[in-house]
Amino acid sequence: MNEVIVLKTRRKNKRSKTVKDKLIFGGIISMEVIKSTLYLFLGLLLLGGSLGAGIVLGYFTNLTEHTKIPEKKELKKAINNIELVSHINYADGQKIADLRSDIVRTRVSSDQISPLIKNALIATEDEYFNIHKGIVPKALIRAMISDVTGLGGQSGGSTITQQLVKQQLLTNELSFSRKANEILYAVKVEEELSKEEILTAYLNVSPFGRNNKGENIAGVEEASEGIFGVKASEVNLPQAAYIAGLPQSPIVYSPYTNTGELKDDNTIGIDRQQQVLANMYREKLISKKEYEEAKAYDISKDFRKQEKNIQDDKGYLYYLVESEAIKTLMKMYYTADKLTDADIEKDDNLYSKYYTLAERDIRLKGYTIETTIDKDVYYAMNNAVKNNEWLINDWSGNQIQNGSVLMENSTGKVLGFVGGLDYSENQNNHAFQTKRSPGSTMKPILAYAPAIDVGLIGSETMLPDFKRNYKGNSSDVELTNYGKTSSESFISVRNALKKSGNITVVNLYQELLNVTNPESYFDKMKIDMGSDEFLRESIPLGAMDYGMSVFEQTNAYQTLANGGTYQEGHVIQKITDSEGNVVFEHKNEPVQVYKKSTASIMNNLMRDVLTSGTGTTAKNYLYGDVAYADWVGKTGTSESDRDFWFTASTPGVTLSSWIGKSNTDNPNNVNMPQTFGQNNMQLWAAIANAAYQVKPDAFETNKKFTLDSSVKSYQVSDKTGTTIGSFQYNSRNYYTPGKNVTAYYAEGNSPSAPTYQFGVGGTTENYDKFWNQVAKDNQKKKNNTTTKKTNQKTEKKNEKKDKDDD
Repeated sequence: MNEVIVLKTRRKNKRSKTVKDKLIFGGIISMEVIKSTLYLFLGLLLLGGSLGAGIVLGYFTNLTEHTKIPEKKELKKAINNIELVSHINYADGQKIADLRSDIVRTRVSSDQISPLIKNALIATEDEYFNIHKGIVPKALIRAMISDVTGLGGQSGGSTITQQLVKQQLLTNELSFSRKANEILYAVKVEEELSKEEILTAYLNVSPFGRNNKGENIAGVEEASEGIFGVKASEVNLPQAAYIAGLPQSPIVYSPYTNTGELKDDNTIGIDRQQQVLANMYREKLISKKEYEEAKAYDISKDFRKQEKNIQDDKGYLYYLVESEAIKTLMKMYYTADKLTDADIEKDDNLYSKYYTLAERDIRLKGYTIETTIDKDVYYAMNNAVKNNEWLINDWSGNQIQNGSVLMENSTGKVLGFVGGLDYSENQNNHAFQTKRSPGSTMKPILAYAPAIDVGLIGSETMLPDFKRNYKGNSSDVELTNYGKTSSESFISVRNALKKSGNITVVNLYQELLNVTNPESYFDKMKIDMGSDEFLRESIPLGAMDYGMSVFEQTNAYQTLANGGTYQEGHVIQKITDSEGNVVFEHKNEPVQVYKKSTASIMNNLMRDVLTSGTGTTAKNYLYGDVAYADWVGKTGTSESDRDFWFTASTPGVTLSSWIGKSNTDNPNNVNMPQTFGQNNMQLWAAIANAAYQVKPDAFETNKKFTLDSSVKSYQVSDKTGTTIGSFQYNSRNYYTPGKNVTAYYAEGNSPSAPTYQFGVGGTTENYDKFWNQVAKDNQKKKNNTTTKKTNQKTEKKNEKKDKDDD
């Protein structure tokens, strides 16, 4: 990104004047730059000698030698420029929409702004505004010393002129070069513009938080109207002080939320107002009587009541891209400042700061935002849902919603999505924003795949399927499979996954916690659910506090379909500025979450879900060539039938579909008919069919999921999952029952030798029951053999007697 906005200008021959300016201001760099270097600069300034000044001047000249000083006309235009329109495009470059600035702004002239606001701002932001020439060396040095030593509080070193320059002409980069240019521009602005012009420009361009409709507002006129319902020329002293305090941290100090509701606690904003009033009194801009009266004034009674914002015609796609673009720039900015995601998440002020910076740039700088969304796929998916809305139509007066995501496996690109049925009726994006219990779709990604990965199980390992109790939300409850059933036997991993057994996976997960931390797999896929969640017995069933979004689940299954390699799902591919310079470009940073062998075994197992398991409905409703694609996937149903999921992959793409009541429409979590699980799979198939028609190559139907070369194959018993052979237990001889089947293991792992407790999980009573049944079966078989032999002997005797009689 360029360090300054390039302004077309001719540089006049003012080198001698520029050198003079640089000599005067060269040593004053910034409290925002590297602290160790500040010590050097401060030392040089204190020396005050020609040597020190020369070193400083030389360095300063080097930093600013390529800076173009604009002419007065162009400088004034840039200072007062409010915005350049950004726009968002589909993946092929077609425009989706202009990115309308939702910043409400009304430009006013100087005489339309109350002197109270101007004085309040000067007293708070820049007490020397009326006399300095762009910068205040003393204030900068004080700020640097405060920053380096931690003493003296947050005094701030930037003048109003510098702040205006930073907002309108420079990037947010924290560097010597940027700060040096800020100083030169501030001096130039002071030379070419009057104090009144500078102050008016600042009050017109600066953000002031939100109004009572929840809209972002900029400029003092909208702040006055949107917060107090009066013009900027008509505010009283307490109102002026409140407004003047907002620009430092507008979102934090604003009295309103993003919906226009008054915040529950506006103490921080009112405290800021009180500070502004104190500053005005200190600077003798108001009398003691005025100060005391304003200080006692209840400003909260002047806050306007919430008003409804008229909804525009933008939809799920527009607002998703807008949100993702802001988050992308935010991350760029705070990462450049050596801050982490955790730093931002735990500090509301930091979050507000970087959100405001990113949002401002998105609105003002004429960016082109290139998305990964394929226009034809997006419309095909959404039309498929509209055309099949009868599958999830109104039920008991409650409208069911859908969220779907189609992702490219090799890159993580989101090709299309369905955010909901109608944005005008429900603005919650059910593909990206809604987090719901994923039900049994958690089983492959959280239990089976990690267990295969660490060698706890192979494809034919046996899991106990006996009714048992487990810890629910508050007490012990009976654990059963869907439909309150259990087989009261051992079931292979392959069949347990195919039939989506609950008991089997809970037993497996308990054993898995003893050998690995399943959370580590989700961390690698950037799915944050909180550490405590992973300790629950019921989490592989989808029992979570907040759940997962359709987008997160699609990304997790993409990982399995992509050979165990996670590619971060994304909607923003590239952002360029108004001159075509690349500001951001997504870089693939693959993360190996599961072993290749693990992923290929899981795909082998999940193929059965669609061919003979719980997902056959989805497969049966596919038509044409896409029906012959190598689909692998999993169904999911949350507790009390509140959510229905289906996620499946081909070698090319992963498609997820969720249906359920929107969080905003279903506060009591009303459950749905069980038949909706079949309806969702039918809807999923309709979406897959529609997307395939417009972008068949993405599905890679000519490819198959194959077992990786690192997968190990073994012959094991279909009854125990171990190798077949004899063993002793409690001084008794046993022999493995069953016939040989092929079992698959991840690289470096192998099946167990014959043993009494052959499965993963279960109680001694479970195994006793199994072996007792084996003994009964063997005895029955033996008895049958004896009876058969006896019958054969009897038949022979009878045949001989018949011959003798003849």
